[in-house]
Amino acid sequence: MAQQDEPSLTTLRPRLTVRLTKDDIQEMCRLTQGEQNHRLKEELYALTNDSDRRVATNALWVFQHFAKADNKWLYAKHHELIDHCLATSDATKLRLTLSLLLRQPFEESQVRTDFIDYCLDHLTDARQPYAIRSQCMKLAYLQMRYWPELLDELKRTLELVARNPMSPAIKSAWRQVMAKMK
Repeated sequence: MAQQDEPSLTTLRPRLTVRLTKDDIQEMCRLTQGEQNHRLKEELYALTNDSDRRVATNALWVFQHFAKADNKWLYAKHHELIDHCLATSDATKLRLTLSLLLRQPFEESQVRTDFIDYCLDHLTDARQPYAIRSQCMKLAYLQMRYWPELLDELKRTLELVARNPMSPAIKSAWRQVMAKMK
């Protein structure tokens, strides 16, 4: 393929300004996945911070559909994704970013106390959407599982959550995390 024919940021961005179909997403994945396309992944990743909300959320949505091997490319962006969560007030961007983090390993050396606190705050905040509360519950466990005293804190927090009516999504996440702690 000639250099000028290769997709770039100038060709990826316009595709993300409209509502994506399943075919659009598959095409974007085809263009950006694979070892040879790290530059395009980087450009797609840059678009997750675009000032146009639709472009940013569509870029995050494309990453949701990456194959497992290509998803590993995002591991290097672990702390950037966490920073994005801490900074965004957009529920859709947050939900999509949390979903990407749930696909990543949380090693003991990578754990950030600011993100643990963030997850604990959001999982108990009834004003947060159910999906975000559920994701934060799972992410809190992934980070806190290395230390018994933090697991005890999480268990107490989850017991408080269980005192209130729970949506099916929150109840499912609650059961999953409680089962893992036993």
